[in-house]
Amino acid sequence: MKYLLLINTLSPESTEERPAEGPTVEEYLAFEKAVTDAGIKLGGEALDISTATTVRVRVNGERVVTDGPFAETREIVGGYYLIDVPDLDAALDWAARCPGARYGTVEVRTVWEPDQA
Repeated sequence: MKYLLLINTLSPESTEERPAEGPTVEEYLAFEKAVTDAGIKLGGEALDISTATTVRVRVNGERVVTDGPFAETREIVGGYYLIDVPDLDAALDWAARCPGARYGTVEVRTVWEPDQA
């Protein structure tokens, strides 16, 4: 099954307790190698956490565009991995190994595929 691991980093404004330093590039490179070597990585990228744009379309059809990220947000999506593993337990194990899990959260989402319905 396909799962999306959304890596949420704590925003600078967050008051949540965290390690003194975030995950290192070396830790992410090691995780990248592990998911690649395991043959489960389908995709993944780091995202620029300093910019974001949100689009909403209102009932009247008006498009509202807002620049962000927002200061009141506790967490910012900083990247993702798309993996293919046998089940949710395996996806959770990989999420726990992700360096981002120690500095923020890794949200695990099942990727819906039409043939699963």
